[in-house]
Amino acid sequence: MASSSSAARIDPEIVISHKFPEVTFSYSERDAAIYALGVGACGRDAVDEKELKYVFHQDGQQFIEVLPTFAALFQFKNNKSFILTDIPGLDFDPKLLLHGQQYIEIYKPFPSSCSVKNKVTVAGLHDKGKAAIIEIETTSYIEESGEALCTNRSALYLRGSGGFSKPSKPYSYTNYPADQVSSVSVPKHKPSVKYEEQIPQSQALLYRLSGDYNPLHSDPMVAKIAGFDRPILHGLCSLGFAIRAIIRSICNGDSTAVRSIFGRFLLHVYPGESLITEMWIEGPKVIYQTKVKERNKAVLSGEYYWLRLVRLYVWK
Repeated sequence: MASSSSAARIDPEIVISHKFPEVTFSYSERDAAIYALGVGACGRDAVDEKELKYVFHQDGQQFIEVLPTFAALFQFKNNKSFILTDIPGLDFDPKLLLHGQQYIEIYKPFPSSCSVKNKVTVAGLHDKGKAAIIEIETTSYIEESGEALCTNRSALYLRGSGGFSKPSKPYSYTNYPADQVSSVSVPKHKPSVKYEEQIPQSQALLYRLSGDYNPLHSDPMVAKIAGFDRPILHGLCSLGFAIRAIIRSICNGDSTAVRSIFGRFLLHVYPGESLITEMWIEGPKVIYQTKVKERNKAVLSGEYYWLRLVRLYVWK
């Protein structure tokens, strides 16, 4: 049976019944452009015809396009909600929190600037024995019209906080269809497309300007305490690099074709390393895996669904 100390750490019924306040925020063309640079847009070529549109438009900044993974920033506007510290019945050590998975569903292309309202819920809670997994779902709406823009679902691993239910019947709660995010199986055959690029040494310092100021990604001492040789890249930055590689390699730079994105974080990335994103096309779905070239290790895997097949790039 679970110990009384571990059982006291999480009260599942209180956690899943928690009501979050609605949060309203605005983003500007500048925010969208800084994010695009933060995930490597125009990193190889400052006038790249497939990516310059994310940071510059000849008719004015109000016409720039917004990358779909920009949506991942919206959940951080929930203040304490995303890092869970204001949820009653949830006691955990923040130093042991890991961001395990990210699911993003896009309902319409993002305006270059917008006022947004977030509605947040606990989408899942699972007892894994040595750890707990909590899923936070954030649906974002255009404040003026009420139109839905996107939904983020983040799976967060709380190491050391499991064991709050009976081992014979571990607690598990999910409020969305189980098949909405399937498990990803990376194919054994040769990928349809590969894309490689090197991460600049300063990339984490640039990406953090989009709002994730976790010192793990900038402070050498904090990184060493956490067990890393030096500050690591943000997981969502790695996701941004991978999805941008898919958009330019398979969708011919059409960022509006995306329907949904799923990513599972497998391993850390150091700025300065090279990422190789492998892509397998299966109908309206791309299965992808991103590896660090220098260590030959997979750091990210997932799925990407697009809307319009007619805009696909035809490769040789």
